[in-house]
Amino acid sequence: MPMDAYLKRMLGENEKIILATQRHWFVLLEQILVELIISAITIAVVTILLLAGGGPLVPVGYLLLIIPLVSLTRDVLVWANHKYIVTNLRVIQISGIINKNVIDSSLEKVNDVKMEQSVFGRIFNFGDIEVLTAAEMAINRFTRIGNPVRFKTAMLNAKVKLEDYNIEGVQPAQPAQADIPALIERLGDLRQRGLLTEEEFQAKKAALLAKL
Repeated sequence: MPMDAYLKRMLGENEKIILATQRHWFVLLEQILVELIISAITIAVVTILLLAGGGPLVPVGYLLLIIPLVSLTRDVLVWANHKYIVTNLRVIQISGIINKNVIDSSLEKVNDVKMEQSVFGRIFNFGDIEVLTAAEMAINRFTRIGNPVRFKTAMLNAKVKLEDYNIEGVQPAQPAQADIPALIERLGDLRQRGLLTEEEFQAKKAALLAKL
């Protein structure tokens, strides 16, 4: 089943994909470099044998070429099927060619997102992302993904929009009064991180306090 079709079946009602990415192509290159070298050497040897008049070793060379090509194809499929997705409700990690392994984190439970990017990573646009809970414990780590800055920004923006959706009472179920102080505290945290302006914070805080 194609990845897109599999992913669409996983989406909930009113859930939309905001961003989908995968591990950087450097990761794939590391995995297939040995296979590429072996394939190139095998092709060179077979070519030399053919130019020299062939012989019984030519069919053996073709058979040996199958092994690295099969391994290379498998590595490409594993890399292509390892996806990182941000939706308007959660962050999803999907891996596996036939047997799928799915890990997802609800945006409501995400407290912060940490990014690590080396100088080399900044040049070639890859890095590591850690998704953290309120207890500052990493619940998921995405290593050497492509365009990590965009991925982190998409996550934080989706989280802010989800919190706006909950705070403004668009959902039929209104937040309980006991939850309002916690929501205000979360708004204060978003303001400190620069994701909300002072005016936006005060307006949303006033809207919450009006429900007490």
